[in-house]
Amino acid sequence: MMSKRNTPQRRHNILALLTEQGEVSVDALAKRFETSEVTIRKDLAALEANGLLLRRYGGAVTVPQELLVEPVQPVSPYKQAIARAAVQLIREHARIIIDSGSTTAAMIGQLGRQPGLVVMTNSLHVARAIGDLEHEPVLLMTGGTWDPHSESFQGQVAEQVLRSYDFDQLFIGADGIDLNRGTTTFNELLGLSRVMAEVAREVIVMVESDKVGRKIPNLELPWDRVNTLITDDRLPLEARDHIQARGVTLICATISQEQ
Repeated sequence: MMSKRNTPQRRHNILALLTEQGEVSVDALAKRFETSEVTIRKDLAALEANGLLLRRYGGAVTVPQELLVEPVQPVSPYKQAIARAAVQLIREHARIIIDSGSTTAAMIGQLGRQPGLVVMTNSLHVARAIGDLEHEPVLLMTGGTWDPHSESFQGQVAEQVLRSYDFDQLFIGADGIDLNRGTTTFNELLGLSRVMAEVAREVIVMVESDKVGRKIPNLELPWDRVNTLITDDRLPLEARDHIQARGVTLICATISQEQ
């Protein structure tokens, strides 16, 4: 059986087979590589996430030419740096919440290195990305009412599920940062974010510095509910002083620290 270390080679071989045959099946791939169908499905999911194939029931097919003209937008280096700084705050066997959003989702690829992690999310995108990890954490979903604007579950059912647990940390993004009031959002569904903050001992906001000072009407989390703000090192000194004066721990991640 191929070991985990052979994952890149196995995925390369799957792509070579797909190029040759035009389609592949999970069952045949599992037998060929002497591994489980679960592992093969993760391979196909990872390859699909990189735009290299399309999954179909029971297998995968090559990407049609007309879809190749729209490349997947890469995650900005600032989001990557913020995500790395966030993951460094997670302790072994922690119970964490990851809210929906592109900045929080940038953490997912590094979570497989955290032993004993339990992750709650209201985001299908986050849930799928966690399911694709080689060493995936225990995954919990809020359920609830689907909100197409935020592409996440919201509402009373989701709130009730969250309140039945307690968590060490919440990782949450924001559409804007109001230096006087706290985090702001375009979404008028604020209830779930506030419940997430209630049930977590530490609230960690992840946001790129260009969102600081944006004029957005909906206050999501006031400063007294935020413990830590992770942003990038483009944040002006005046804004840094303003945030720290609110009693918030400020982390300004730098791209140069990338491993």
